[in-house]
Formats: sequence, C-alpha cells, structure tokens
Amino acid sequence: MVMAVSFERYGRLYYLDPGEFRPRVGEKVLVPTDDGPEVAECVWAPQYVTEDIGGLPLCAGIATATDLDRDEQNRQRRADARVIAKRTIREHDLPMKVVGIDFVDRRPDIDQLVIVYFSAPHRVDFRELVRDLARALRARIELRQVGARDEARLQGGIGPCGRDLCCATFLKDFEPVSVRMAKDQDLPLNPLKISGACGRLMCCLKYEHPLYQEFNAKAPALGAAVETPAGDGVVVGHNVPSDTVVVRLAASGRRCACSRADVCSPRQQYEASGTTTPDAAPVVPEASAAPEQPEPTEERRARKPRRRRRLHHDDEGETTQ
Repeated sequence: MVMAVSFERYGRLYYLDPGEFRPRVGEKVLVPTDDGPEVAECVWAPQYVTEDIGGLPLCAGIATATDLDRDEQNRQRRADARVIAKRTIREHDLPMKVVGIDFVDRRPDIDQLVIVYFSAPHRVDFRELVRDLARALRARIELRQVGARDEARLQGGIGPCGRDLCCATFLKDFEPVSVRMAKDQDLPLNPLKISGACGRLMCCLKYEHPLYQEFNAKAPALGAAVETPAGDGVVVGHNVPSDTVVVRLAASGRRCACSRADVCSPRQQYEASGTTTPDAAPVVPEASAAPEQPEPTEERRARKPRRRRRLHHDDEGETTQ
C-alpha cells in the first residue's frame, strides 16, 4: 500500500508506506526524516497499487496532541526567525534574500538549530551575520545558499499555465533544459514566454519534449499531401496535445482537424506504392530502365576533324567567290 503526505498546504507530495496505520485524508501523521519524525498532512489515503513499490519510508504513526503542539510552536519560531534574519541582514547591508527557514530541535547532537536558506547574486561573507543571528535567536545558525530554481521550489508560486509550480509540487530533480526543446515544440523564442517563475527555462519543456519528438517522427510533415475522411488535402499545422493534424482541404479550402491515425495510414500507402502525390505517375525502378550507353571516345575524336575540314572547305569556297 502507498499513501502521500505534504508538509505544506498544496506543497510537494511525499510517498510513504502506511504500514499498520490507516490515516484518512486531512489527518496528521508522523513522517520519518533525518532530524527525527515531523508532522505532515495526509493527502492520499492508503490504497493498494498494482505495481510492487519498495524502498518507501515507513509511516511513524498518527500525530498526537503533543506532536501537534510542538509543530505549531516550531511554525511560530520559524516565522519569528525569518523576521529577525531579514532585519539583521538589512543592518549588515548584505545582498542576500531570505528564502526559507528550518527549525530543528530533535537532533541528539544539537539542542536547537536554525537553518537559513538564502539567495544571492554572488558569494557573500556572512561570518559576522552568523554571530549576530546566533546571539539574537539563541540557537546554532546554519546558512545555505540556493539557486534560482531552488528558490522557486521553496517559495512556491503559480506558473504561466495557471497551476502550482511543478518544482514545488511533484518534480523531484532539476534536469537541464535547452532552447532546442522550445524550437522542437514550436514555441516562440521569447524569454518572457518560455521562462518560469525562477527566470530560467520552464521545466515542463524537458518532460514534455519526448511527446513532441514521438509525434513529429510519426505525423506527416507540413505541406505533405494526405487523405482524410473529409477528402484530400495538405497538412498546414500540428496539434500535439490533442494528437491531431490540421489539414486544408483541396476541394473547399477550409481547414479541419484530423486524428493522426486517420492521416498516417494513407501516407504510408503512398510511400509504399512509390508515389509522391495522388496524381503522380508510377516511378519506374532504376533496375528496369536501360542504362544510357556513352559514345565511344574514338568515334567522337574521328568526327571532330571531319567537322573541322568541312568548315575549312566552306571558308575556302567563300573566299574563292
């Protein structure tokens, strides 16, 4: 069985093995972490799956009233630490932006630990800042610099599609994205249109790219002559999400959207018959065509002197007259 939990509302999902527990949706459970069990909300109730999934962390149990009180106190401590960190950074005049705060109080080697995630355009000397934060928060301080994509993952937000950011919900790892992927998907090469909230190329270009590659490999190219249930026409556009092609009909000139399966079958028949267009004549195989015999070299050489002699006599005759 598999269940899914989230530490933040509409946050990233984490999958667990429920074990002997059967929490309901919205119920608080304990999730094992490196710093001890933490409280999370059950988003998907335990359910059976067809595939054998192994290696999932085991649910530590249902959260008690003590665990809920501790989680609420830590939330308040993180909010207070965020305010103090911003004020201290402003006092030191450092080019840093606080992205997130973590409060750890269950590690055996440390009483209290405050982890400050920040972003900066370059490396920052924050030695004095750490001392002032440790004095103000009365805890051990650890500062971690993150990149633009990690900043968007920690803060969350709404993408250009109108939904929550992929990196903040289900995307686990960041994979390299190139402009070539945007070209293959016929997207405008405008940075404002193909960039996400982090200012980098959108991650969805990467995991949607194989779909476009498969479609372009099997669908007829633009300008190809095809047969459709509505008649013959020419391909003028592709619609990859709906798996259709836009065809301009030869008879009426109007455009219609046809399924890729309806268009690819006649195209394969044309290619198998060796014709490029419906009205084209059959192509004669090269093996049956008689090879063109080149003229002998000696005969060509023999004709040239005779032609020259004939021209020479004509010239003499003209001069004689």
